[in-house]
Order: sequence, then structure tokens, then C-alpha cells
Amino acid sequence: MTGRLARMCAASAALLLGLAWQQTPARAAGPPAASTGSGVVTWAASADRLGEGVPGRAYRLVVRTSVGGDRVRLRISNAFGDRPLTLDAVRAGLQSEGAALRPGSNRRVTFDGAAAVTVPAGATAWSDPVPLRLPARASLAVSLHSPDAAGPATGHGLALQTSYTAEQDRTADESGAGWTGVTEAWWYLDAVSVRPAGRAAGAVVALGDSITDGWQSPTDGDQRWPDHLADRLHRADGTVQGVANAGISGNRVLSDSGGVSALARLDRDVLSQPGLRTVFLFEGVNDIKAHTGVTAPQMIDGYREIVRRAHAAGVCVVGATVGPFKGWSEWDPQAEEVRQEINQYVREGGGFDAVADFDRTLRSPYDPERMNPLFDNGDHLHPNAKGMRSLAGTVDLGSLECHR
Repeated sequence: MTGRLARMCAASAALLLGLAWQQTPARAAGPPAASTGSGVVTWAASADRLGEGVPGRAYRLVVRTSVGGDRVRLRISNAFGDRPLTLDAVRAGLQSEGAALRPGSNRRVTFDGAAAVTVPAGATAWSDPVPLRLPARASLAVSLHSPDAAGPATGHGLALQTSYTAEQDRTADESGAGWTGVTEAWWYLDAVSVRPAGRAAGAVVALGDSITDGWQSPTDGDQRWPDHLADRLHRADGTVQGVANAGISGNRVLSDSGGVSALARLDRDVLSQPGLRTVFLFEGVNDIKAHTGVTAPQMIDGYREIVRRAHAAGVCVVGATVGPFKGWSEWDPQAEEVRQEINQYVREGGGFDAVADFDRTLRSPYDPERMNPLFDNGDHLHPNAKGMRSLAGTVDLGSLECHR
């Protein structure tokens, strides 16, 4: 078998794996957006496999809101669990400093009127509305406790946010004194929604890989490009102000790596988010550089499948071109050729409702196959802080106001 034929066979297998998303229990879609009524997602992080659940442990998870509002609802995920997950205490309040909360802000969270919830393996559960008003761009602290967690835990490993742990139920404590451990993962919590006031009635979900996930951004800095986009949307005061980050480091469009593929997780991580107006697709470099023989037509078919399913759900899709990565260890001329073909389709193929040319923003004026040194964090693939801000600045905010 020739090398080219082997790469094509491997690519076909990868594509079939990506399109077989319906068959894996952990890939089941979350509840439909309608389950949260008139809410809009204000924060989200794509679910992935973490370590083993620890019985009796409590977590105080700090997340950054995008759009503000009241009637806060939380989504608990057991997508990768192999047994039911029980939480017997969940609360939500505003962070003061560290693990400490603003006095009087810590609210009990219920599920169908009960203080405890059991989430089946592979499923998610939305809470009842919490009587708490969240400002835009604020730090929400969600505290939860499981008496008997065990087996594979669900969460998001690259949180780039300091959260806190305790070895007993301290969810009701507003003081941070009992929260003696730290974690940089978000455990079990994967989305927060609010009922926004005024004109803010929609959200954008950024579907991506490590660049969207914020690889090498400073912990507690909120400097991922979707964070900068949320700042821009808040200042613009348009109708789309919710921003959810559905980036997973190492993620691919067509096959599983760094979490299940974008095709496999689209329903659960993206289309189920309340108030979703627009999907922002910025993904593909991991498929290209993995040397699996993935071709541009296969990648384009994957993009088209995402657009088709998003349009069927009544939402728009903005496509971003794949950025340069010459200098990264897996770069070669064949991968570059595939990237250029994909980017030509994104720009000129008419498959998306709008386009953001991230490649043009990031590339060097002296060698368009390389990242501009001003934006390079040093590995020639991931942008630095200035590059992250530039990506957010590239997005036409009007394109996110799309209606279908």
C-alpha cells in the first residue's frame, strides 16, 4: 500500500468515526435549549473526561459571566460518568476574593424543587431558577458536594481558573476558610444561563480547539479570545451578549482526540445552549497536522455537516479560517496545502453565514505560512495575549446578530 493510499484510508476511517457520533452514550445531546425557558447562556465549558470522582469532596468553582441577568440556572453534567452522579448540596454566589463569597449572596440551588439531584450516566440536568442577580463580566462561585462520587468524573480540565476544594460539605459557607484545596479544573458544572434584561437576548458559542480553550493564557486572567469577544459585545450593547466557550485542547472536527470530535459533541456542547443565536466555528488545525491523511474535501464535508445541523436548529454559523502553524513540529508542505484549500473554501465557498479571516489576522507579512512573531506565544501555533485580543477584534460583531 502506498503512503498516499494509506493516508487516504486512515482519513476515511477518521471521517466515519466522526460521523458516527450518535452511537456513543457519552455523546448524547444535552437537554434542548427550550428547557431553560427564556434564558441565555452566560458561561459554558465543554465537558470532557477528568479523573476519578472523590466521595465527600466539595468544589467551589469560579466562572466568569458574559451577559448579566437574573433567574440563574446551572447545568450539571455526568456525560462521561459510568454510574449515576448524586449532588446533595449545590449553591451559587458571587466571589469576593479567593474562595470567599460576597456576604449574603450565597443561594441554595434546587432541582425540581429538591436540594439534591441524581444525574444518570451520560446525562445532564438543569437546575431550577436561582434568585440571584448576576452582573455582566462578574465572577460566579458555584459550590457543590457529592457524598458518593466515584468512577470517571465529567468536567473541563483546562479551566485556567483557580477554584477550590474541601473534604466535607462546606457549600453553605460564605467564608473561604474551610476551602483548603485548589483545583484548576471545573468539575461537573458545564453551563450557566441567566434571564437577561433589556435588548440582550442571544448568545454565540465558540466551537474550537486549544486556541479557543486559551492554551497558555494566564490563570485567572480571562484572556482567551472568547473572553475578549465578550468584553467587546458588552461594550457594544447589542442583542447578542452571551458568550460560551466550547473549546477543547487537542480537539478535532472529524475524529476523537482531545475530547470527542466537534461533530460528535455539537449537540451537547453547542446546539443545546439556551439563547443560542450563532455558532462560531474555528477548528481544523488538529485534523490537518495529525498526519492521518485527512483531505481538504473531507474537512469541508465536516464543516458542511456542522452548518447543516446548526441551520436545522435555526442558528447561524460564522466560519473562521485556520491559522498558520509553520514551525510547529507537525507542519509539512502537504499539511499546508490542505490548510490553504480549506481556507479558500471558508473564504469563497459560500458555506457559512459569515466569515472571520483569522488566518489573515495571525499570519506573518513576510511568510504567510508562519504566524506573525508579534502574535506568536513561541510554539508557532498558539497566539500570545496580543494575538488573542487581535482574534477577538477580527470578529464582525454584526455577523453574530444573524437570524434564521
